[in-house]
Amino acid sequence: MNESSSEPIEMAQDTLSDTMPPPVPWAPAAVRLLQGIVYHDDAGDAWERILSGVTPLTDYFARIGLQLIVNEEDGMAYLRQIDPESLPPEYPPIPKLFRSMRLTLEASLLCVLLREELRRFEEEIHRDSRCVVTQSALLEVWQSLVPDEKDDVRANRNLGGQLRKLEELKFVRQFEKEPPSWEVRRILKARLPLQELERLRGELDAELKRRGDGMDATR
Repeated sequence: MNESSSEPIEMAQDTLSDTMPPPVPWAPAAVRLLQGIVYHDDAGDAWERILSGVTPLTDYFARIGLQLIVNEEDGMAYLRQIDPESLPPEYPPIPKLFRSMRLTLEASLLCVLLREELRRFEEEIHRDSRCVVTQSALLEVWQSLVPDEKDDVRANRNLGGQLRKLEELKFVRQFEKEPPSWEVRRILKARLPLQELERLRGELDAELKRRGDGMDATR
């Protein structure tokens, strides 16, 4: 029974290999881009494949409603959904591949703090190209802004959890474990341009004030 069930699978694989188009060198890079942001210092050769295959990759992704952004200065590449109204009229309606992810208040606040660190870093002259901030420095600002984060241990645990969530989004990367420090990745510039940063900061200030007033009222 096992032998008879395996034969169709082998035949299907043979048929598939016969009908596959010729391989292209940028295919692994295309998959990596669909998985998320690619940085120049990521493991593997995805960055080099992107640079050598920018033209075919741009054409491939444009056909499915995606724009390839390659920023060599900041050493990163990522995909952005093309506005349906910007597509040529002959293009069929293309479903969205990327969905907007709503961050929590704490994660949004942390993004603002990190974006400010990156802005200050880029306005100054540094010998190092990495924007690295210690968790203890972030904690000091964090506790001054979040009304209910007065306990040092709990606040540091919460901050570490938020940083790990942003690490999954490739917004930060842990630089040192002891004492903990974090590299702020430059994708934050694309996700939070200065105009959007000001808008989000205003919304967070209003929400934090509302929370603070609510806590005072319960005391």
